[in-house]
Amino acid sequence: MLLLPNPQTLHYLLRHVATVSVVALLAACAGDKDQEYAERPVGELYGKAIEELNDRNYVEAARAFDEVERQHPYSTWATKAQLMSAYAYYEDAKYDDAIIALDRFIQLHPGNVDTPYAYYLKSLCYYEQISDVGRDQKMTDMARSALEDVINRFPGTSYARDARLKLDLTLDHLAGKEMEVGRWYLRHQKYLAAINRFLVVINQYDRTSHAPEALYRLTESYTVLGLKDEAKKTAAVLGHNYPGSDWYDDAYDLVERGETNPEANNAALDEGGEGWWDSITDIF
Repeated sequence: MLLLPNPQTLHYLLRHVATVSVVALLAACAGDKDQEYAERPVGELYGKAIEELNDRNYVEAARAFDEVERQHPYSTWATKAQLMSAYAYYEDAKYDDAIIALDRFIQLHPGNVDTPYAYYLKSLCYYEQISDVGRDQKMTDMARSALEDVINRFPGTSYARDARLKLDLTLDHLAGKEMEVGRWYLRHQKYLAAINRFLVVINQYDRTSHAPEALYRLTESYTVLGLKDEAKKTAAVLGHNYPGSDWYDDAYDLVERGETNPEANNAALDEGGEGWWDSITDIF
């Protein structure tokens, strides 16, 4: 006959089994943790991170580079890993994570030989997020600031040379946004508001491809308002700086006529909606 333990003995046995199970579970978890975070040679960790990067497993690569720094924080490899982690985030289009990592690298290693690249990569994180002129241009303005930072800090480097090219496109994009808004005001006969936008282009973005049109649109707005002297002066500036442009020819005809046809010019305004940036890039 099968004998069952009395209630007190059964209660003791159940408590003992539960305790043993908990201890075993904790030991297993600790074993897994030790296995997952087992210290490995720095070369092995860094090589694994590079392998993940080459395989375009960017998230895993970033984690692997972070592990290099975690396990070997005082090694030269740890410094390189910080920058490579940021690069992996950049390649994965995780720009916010990349910027955080780059700011940390710059703060910890301001005199490092790779710091110029860190500034440059940070500017690219903003540059890659530039949106079309129909949207808010906050990111474009941040890209401009970051690119100018690279140029001013490291003027003799290849990073500065490339930053200047990208800065030209960025400024042209910002000017294109002002022109888009100005054309909209002009189409809706809000001439004073349009004038203010065109003046921004002339005063702040005078070296962009939008400057000749801005001068013409300003001449047009002055003409509509009957400000003939201002229209003639603006047309003269346009002719002096861009004597062979179609915009000057149009401005000359406009001033000579002394009048404009808003309905006829609306079509031209619509056709001019696409800026230089949009025509030469395929980012968007």
